[in-house]
Amino acid sequence: MARVAILIPARFASSRFPGKPLALIKGQSMIKRVFENCRQSGFESHVVTDHDGIEAHVRDFGGSVLRIDDDVPSGSERIALAYERFLAANSLDLVINVQGDEPLLSGRVLRELAEFHLSSSFDVATLLRERSTAEEDFRNPNVVKAVYAPTSQQCLYFSRQPLPFDREGGRSYSWHQHIGVYSYRPQALSAFVKLPLSRLEDMEKLEQLRALENRMTLGAILTTQKLIGVDVPEDIKKVEGALI
Repeated sequence: MARVAILIPARFASSRFPGKPLALIKGQSMIKRVFENCRQSGFESHVVTDHDGIEAHVRDFGGSVLRIDDDVPSGSERIALAYERFLAANSLDLVINVQGDEPLLSGRVLRELAEFHLSSSFDVATLLRERSTAEEDFRNPNVVKAVYAPTSQQCLYFSRQPLPFDREGGRSYSWHQHIGVYSYRPQALSAFVKLPLSRLEDMEKLEQLRALENRMTLGAILTTQKLIGVDVPEDIKKVEGALI
């Protein structure tokens, strides 16, 4: 049996939504919804946090917490520290980074991602949604697009720009929205966080470009599950509407 651990970075401080992991969605905290969904995958799941209140809340509902108080620049660095300090001796096959603000992401999709990654040779695996250029999000820089090769299931590039570009123009075609969930082989995770900030990563503010610039391979599967990430308080209503 493959050994897979899901790590959920959760910070209290957020410039756009302080206390976001503890925000209530139909009476249940967001971090609890994320954790319970992850646990339904059947994989061991842990919240990785530096905050006393989040730690106490997760333990109160029976969840597992890995405490990392180091000042790190991103969730990837936080889960890498959690892996190295608490899980490296467990001979894991995969470490999956699930953002603590994706309350709709199902355990079924996470299992599909892990099964795909384990059967491939990719260093990292992630999720995409197929969308239409007729949708507003295609030109929204806050929605990340993946340039994806379906035949190889490999991601070639990620951008905030509307890609791929249709030179002839006027046609409606499909594009791929990136869902920020990453499945790492442990050695790939350890190598990734040791790499310096890359040029394209700095320009686009997309850390996955650091991996591509350093010749790491990223594969992806498509999901049809509609996901709503919570960035600002107004997004709570959107998630609650999707739960009806």
